Amino acid sequence: MGENEAVSLQGSNTAHPKVHLDRRMTAHTEYLDGSELHSTALEEWDMETELEDLGSDHFQSDNSFHQPFGKSENTDLSFRSFEPSVSPKGRFQRLQDDPDYLLHCSRPVPKKNNLSFCQICKISFSAIFLFITGLLIGYYAKKDDHTYLPANQTTLEPPLVPHDIHSDQTILQSIKEEEIKKIFRNFTQSSSSKNETDFAKELMAAWSLLGLTEVQMLNYSVLLELPGSSPNTITETKSGQCFYPSGRQCDTESKDQSNQDLLHSYAAYSAKGSLETEVIDVKYGTVDDLKKAQTIANVTNKIALMKLGFLPLIYKLSLLEEAGFGGVLLYVDPCDLPKTSDAESKSFLVALNSGGDPTTPGYSSVDGIYRQNQSNLTSLLVQPISLLLVKTLFSLSNNDSGHECLSLDVSRTEKIQMTVQTVPVYKTISNIVGYLKGSIFPDKYVIVGSRHNTLNTYGGQDWASSTAIITAFLQAMLLQVKKGWRPDRTIVFCSWGGTAFGNIGSYEWAEGLKRVLQRNAVAYVNLHNPVRGTSVLHPIASPSLQQLATEILNFSCMKALKCEESNVSSVQMQGDADYFINHLGIPTVEFVYEDNTASEKPSFLSEAIFPVDTLETEKLDPSFMLHTTIAKLTAAVVLKIANEPVLPFNALDIGLEVQTNLLGDSLANNHMLAMARSLRDSAQLFQSNEMRPANNPKERDPIRVRMLNDVLQHLEKNFLTKEAPLGFYRNILYRLDEKTTQFSILMEAQEHWKLQQSNEIHQAALSKVLNTIHSAQVYFKAGFDVFETALDRKH
Repeated sequence: MGENEAVSLQGSNTAHPKVHLDRRMTAHTEYLDGSELHSTALEEWDMETELEDLGSDHFQSDNSFHQPFGKSENTDLSFRSFEPSVSPKGRFQRLQDDPDYLLHCSRPVPKKNNLSFCQICKISFSAIFLFITGLLIGYYAKKDDHTYLPANQTTLEPPLVPHDIHSDQTILQSIKEEEIKKIFRNFTQSSSSKNETDFAKELMAAWSLLGLTEVQMLNYSVLLELPGSSPNTITETKSGQCFYPSGRQCDTESKDQSNQDLLHSYAAYSAKGSLETEVIDVKYGTVDDLKKAQTIANVTNKIALMKLGFLPLIYKLSLLEEAGFGGVLLYVDPCDLPKTSDAESKSFLVALNSGGDPTTPGYSSVDGIYRQNQSNLTSLLVQPISLLLVKTLFSLSNNDSGHECLSLDVSRTEKIQMTVQTVPVYKTISNIVGYLKGSIFPDKYVIVGSRHNTLNTYGGQDWASSTAIITAFLQAMLLQVKKGWRPDRTIVFCSWGGTAFGNIGSYEWAEGLKRVLQRNAVAYVNLHNPVRGTSVLHPIASPSLQQLATEILNFSCMKALKCEESNVSSVQMQGDADYFINHLGIPTVEFVYEDNTASEKPSFLSEAIFPVDTLETEKLDPSFMLHTTIAKLTAAVVLKIANEPVLPFNALDIGLEVQTNLLGDSLANNHMLAMARSLRDSAQLFQSNEMRPANNPKERDPIRVRMLNDVLQHLEKNFLTKEAPLGFYRNILYRLDEKTTQFSILMEAQEHWKLQQSNEIHQAALSKVLNTIHSAQVYFKAGFDVFETALDRKH
């Protein structure tokens, strides 16, 4: 199987006043660790330890055993966890003069200058003892100083200089349009002839050449679903005509000209086989659509014709399974496409995976791990088809009305045979993970995530936008590092593999480091597909980061950037932010350019991967001005979070978001509304009383700042529910989309009640929301109590 080359951040050689060393870490796998915990006072405080008494397992990986890295692409860059420095009262406590080590003589010492044999022995042993002590001290000092340097580096890095705002401005000014364009073209040209692993090696080498010394490629063997030797087909029973998903007929000429577009039009992790039956139009596949379809026909084992969008795809498929359907034909209604898109004539690919390697749910795919049999994630045969094929099968006329949109309404019932013949296969995917160690809080991580291509040439080059932006940001920052600058907190740079198949790379990395990330990860900044249109700049952020995103946007906004009407919202994001939001509760933010759609319906069209022409991204942004804007906004957010003494998180915005989502919700009772008001009041009190150090440097007592940051860092974890409907976020702070104004799990409960009409559905959803609000309220109260106790102790 593949090698899970687990990565860990290294610690610095800075001495800290009070830390302790955990010797229980295994020698094979070195994980990111909450080590070198920086303490600026003799009394170090930890919110989690104070409230939960979690103990030393915070520093352990989820797996009960560790696997060796195996084949590392860069053995000189093998990572070590942050190891805290050791107190002189600890490791070297016994390295002092001990009379037991000296020979004693029973004879009296003559009163003369000549040294006796006993005196000579005593002096000799003392000298030897001191010499050995010096060697030991020198050895450990040398080890601490040079352990983290690459093998080819012989000198220490430049001395660190104090952080100042001018360094941040210099980094932002160093991000240039020409550089992003150059990086983008280099990556797109080189990736066309490389598989994912080869390109990952190239990306790692590029980051290393820029000066990022701590970077490594991590490989995982995971289950992917790839095309078979022949494309999937749809055959019209009455005429016997066979079609490919793109709408082309299955004639001899087409078979000879089979290409990636034909092979890659499929649903990954669908059931396999053939099904011949009637097709029933279910529109978007909502509860109301299904109820209407069930009133006019028996849907058991039938094929549903369903539009993509409106709700998460895997959720709609679960409704179809529950209703008894046997197969699904997916297509995109032209009214839901952006006005500038020409994707209606194309077939596409979708993944039915909710996240990670399907065979190792909840744990990382390391060598020797138990794997479940999960090649099919649904009992349905699922096949995406083009709009052209929909019109052909149901004899619909083309709409030649120019820009006027006409929604498709399929009323005819046709009998077809659909054949799905994709192949599950284990493949190696690769993550590139590097980090720039923080100078003050090295145990706190700000994670920046992009992605690289998994589908070779299929799917176009939209991945290259995120890779070019993160590389340009890294390049600008490393220029300052060479002058001695360092961020206050550690910045982790990630390029994920396997994103198209269900964010597999990010899931596998984070699952292996879950305990460490729960304790140490501060924020996640998402770079999934930052330039997917040109109409509007859309910032998305968790409630605690909305104010920061707004401030940076207002500071940077110009008319040419199309951001005057940009509103920051907390809605479900695309791509690899999923695990960090829903399993770790980490505040997350991203900036994207996108087009407005012709429809006002909620859209999940991003779930479809269309074949994109290589030059299409450059057509969207020929000057790369949009790419540069995203790069600078992203860099500004990262630098702000990494360098502010007090984390720039707003607790009050969380309370306001909870209260807003409940107002007008028919399911919200008086008790729940009262708890939401109480939460808002507690957040407001916390914001006004405890956040003073953020605005007044004179009140930045080291202990108080550390306590405050711990409370802010873990606040959003209170809003994670144990489970949520497929496709919906477990973190209830994120709404389904901008067109909904209530908690998504309450909205889903109201819809699902129409099918089963059980009050238990409503009660279960209400309990989930109520528990998260109560948890946050208790968390604030406990935080206040600990603050008061610690401050009373100090005085």
